[in-house]
Amino acid sequence: MLKAIVWDIDDTIFDYASADTVGLQAHLAAEGLTTRTLDDWKRITREHWRRFEEGLVDFQGQRRDRARDFTGQALSDAEADAWFERYLHHFKSAWALFPDTIPALDALAGTYRHGILSNSSLVNQDHKLRTLGVRDRFEAVLCAAELGVAKPEAAAFHAACDALGLAPHEVAYVGDQPDTDARGAVEAGLTGIWLDRTGLGGRPELVRITGLDQLPAVLAGNTRFGAPDSFG
Repeated sequence: MLKAIVWDIDDTIFDYASADTVGLQAHLAAEGLTTRTLDDWKRITREHWRRFEEGLVDFQGQRRDRARDFTGQALSDAEADAWFERYLHHFKSAWALFPDTIPALDALAGTYRHGILSNSSLVNQDHKLRTLGVRDRFEAVLCAAELGVAKPEAAAFHAACDALGLAPHEVAYVGDQPDTDARGAVEAGLTGIWLDRTGLGGRPELVRITGLDQLPAVLAGNTRFGAPDSFG
């Protein structure tokens, strides 16, 4: 029987993509960067985030590398940090939860315990959750930078289960990435649920929802959205 839900944050409960787009556009205008685009930033972010997840660079290092790669300048650590902080000022001004986040948390509050597992840093994500007014919704918040291991490694998911004092089969994990989140959770023994907000589709082997309004029914065992009969 499922007793808890562990959540991803970015692009799951928090609209990272929209905030990143708005923030970068404002940052480009303020910095006078006319030769770089949002697509460049997204590509560079994916590349350096992957290196962080693989343990090739620490959290602050991936930020510095993104700043250097994006600007094409040999920035010192201090210069790269300053550049990224200026971006973060614009990024944070656009922070918002998805409209379905609070209704879903409210609907599930009395039935399941809640935690967070993010491939980010605790300082960063704790501040985000507090700013957005939802930190008190989660018993535990765990992040890759402090754990020393990132999703989809089983050890990351097991750490979240341990923090809640539950076995993996008692925990569901909800995230927007089919492999890093849903498949990784399943392979670690949890119930993995892919939140496919963009309607990408495919991956019939995964439990898939397109909005958090569908989550209570899936967790209750409703197979309408592809949940196996063993849920609940």
